[in-house]
Parts: sequence; structure tokens; C-alpha cells
Amino acid sequence: MLIPLEHGQPVRFGPDGERGVILVDGSAQVVDVAEVGEDRILVHDEHRQDPSLAFALSRVATGPTMPTPIGVFRDVDRPDYGSLVNAQILAAADAKGPGDLRKLLASGSTWTVN
Repeated sequence: MLIPLEHGQPVRFGPDGERGVILVDGSAQVVDVAEVGEDRILVHDEHRQDPSLAFALSRVATGPTMPTPIGVFRDVDRPDYGSLVNAQILAAADAKGPGDLRKLLASGSTWTVN
């Protein structure tokens, strides 16, 4: 009942690998390999940038007694939020120069309170 996910390998399971997973309209479905053919069986790609395959695999099991994928669903390298924000701040400073808080506060419509 466990479907081992191995990068670059067909998604097959069962005592002799007779069951497999295929994609139908973006949904992962469990099938008999003999009925659909080896060439239709999904080959797992954990480094795929698009998360839809990992999501489809996570939805295969519809209950506690259904075949369940296990292993690495997705493994992609991408920058974290803090790195992206810092890069954006540096790019803005390069394009417009360093910011000046006093000038910002005194810009536009301002008034003096006594």
C-alpha cells in the first residue's frame, strides 16, 4: 500500500511492481501497468520547478486504506524571502541612490504642529 517515490524512476508499487501511477488531466491515478502500458507510467521528477506534480502525488491516497506515496515529493533550490527582499532593497538603492528618511518625511503635503 506504500508507493515509494524515487527521483527519475517510474512510480510503481506492489509485490512485482504491477501497479503504477499515471497523470490524467493533472490528477495522479493508480492503475494496473499491464492495462495502460509501461510508457504511460509517470516518471518521478522531484526537481521539477512546477509544484503541480508533487501536489497531484500528495492527493493519490483518498483514505487510510488507499495506496500512499512516500518519499521526497519535491526538492527545489530557490532563494528565501529575506534574500529576495534584501536584493530588491539593494537594487532600488543602486537605481535611485540611498534613501533619506528626513527628506521622505518632509516631502509632499506636510505641516508644522506647535
